[in-house]
Amino acid sequence: MSSDYNSTPYQIDESPKKMDYFPIFVKLHEQKCLVIGAGEIAARKIELLARAGAKITVIAKTISPQVAAMQATHHLEIQQKAFAETDVQGFRLVISATDNQQTNQLVATTAEAHHILVNVVDSPALCRFIFPAIIDRSPLIAAVSSGGAAPVLARLLRAKIESVIPPAFGRLAQLAEKFRPAVKQQIKVPAQRRVFWEEVFQGAIAELVFSGNEQEAEKKLKQSLEEQQAKTNTGEVYLIGAGPGAADLLTFRALRLMQQADVVVYDHLVSPEIIDLARRDSEKIYVGKQRTNHTLPQESINTLLADLAKAGKRVARLKGGDPFIFGRGGEEIETLMQQGIQFQVIPGITAASGCAAYAGIPLTHRDHAQSCTFVTGHLKDDSINLNWTQLAAPQQTIVVYMGLVGLEKICLALIEHGSPTDLPIALVQQGTTTTQRVITGTLATLPAKVASMAITPPTLIIIGTVVTLHDQLRWFHGKSD
Repeated sequence: MSSDYNSTPYQIDESPKKMDYFPIFVKLHEQKCLVIGAGEIAARKIELLARAGAKITVIAKTISPQVAAMQATHHLEIQQKAFAETDVQGFRLVISATDNQQTNQLVATTAEAHHILVNVVDSPALCRFIFPAIIDRSPLIAAVSSGGAAPVLARLLRAKIESVIPPAFGRLAQLAEKFRPAVKQQIKVPAQRRVFWEEVFQGAIAELVFSGNEQEAEKKLKQSLEEQQAKTNTGEVYLIGAGPGAADLLTFRALRLMQQADVVVYDHLVSPEIIDLARRDSEKIYVGKQRTNHTLPQESINTLLADLAKAGKRVARLKGGDPFIFGRGGEEIETLMQQGIQFQVIPGITAASGCAAYAGIPLTHRDHAQSCTFVTGHLKDDSINLNWTQLAAPQQTIVVYMGLVGLEKICLALIEHGSPTDLPIALVQQGTTTTQRVITGTLATLPAKVASMAITPPTLIIIGTVVTLHDQLRWFHGKSD
């Protein structure tokens, strides 16, 4: 898959995605919080509020031994009585943790009327806020929430995150807090400060903290800060293969570099889900080239990448599929090399392997194909100039990029050069994504079949007897015709 394969781009939705809850962290130190109920669940909420330094009042008809034991340790004010509407006055936050639905409803309604944040345990519809699953590496805090839809799933995700964030990350955050004023004073440009901290958090200084040698980490951080004066702000370009469509087919390196890039330059085959994985505050520049509409000519894209890097930017150039397979990646890095700009090339899964795998069509198979050829079906002067004699040879698989518009010409040319009219052929639409569709036929039948359908790019064409394996080997639950 390349940056100019087929004709219609993914539509990048620039509007914010809908969130049922807005994630914020609330400072509750010395703030008055009210808990209605004094059972086991209430005790868990009291414990969390206490860790945040809140001043907690508990109201309940019955006080469990567990909550009673907390009175001294957490300095609770306990009122053993039924809840009344006047009880919410003066509180920042209210939690109802009772098993009485009528009481819970009254607490929610009363708190809402007084514009107080309220949580009713196990009743998302009555909540103005919810408790996430918390990863505490203070001062570093992470939280996971399903919006009340699947709290067990949120807890499982928390466990996964816990396993990759060791407790030492809290000490690393404390070190950063200690040096933050000095770094801000020394490095005036925010973008340069961000690069400095990324190097701290991902390099030798962080490893020293993780190994318990915080004194040496401080020494090395001071040294690194002093060396900043001699550094020049140089940019870099990351030429990244974004794969055939599915966001989880990105490589680890691609994801890491996308999330540290200052600018993301992307083409029309890069899906919104992949763009959404880039750093949120990065600048996004669309340079997609379609068959009849080039946002920017290739030469201008080459110059743009170089200019951004020379301005000190870290640039993620996202290209559909693999940048070196019909992606003109070689042309882009030639310009960078000529101008002495540092770059990296991160391969991606090309459409041929990605779409074929998800369609259940092996590109090679000892009973069907001993070779595989990738070609471009791009029309020029209303014709396709390919070695048709070679492509019509048996026992091989042909993969055609940019072939949707020229599908009929491709099929006719292969038949004219000796391919059988019943040679199997497949067109894969939106391969590897949830909207994948596989349309199969023969050289004689597929053009008319596709013409009768509303086919939207990106698409890929696979030709050869391996296509007959699709029905047997298909595993991905996309649509098949």
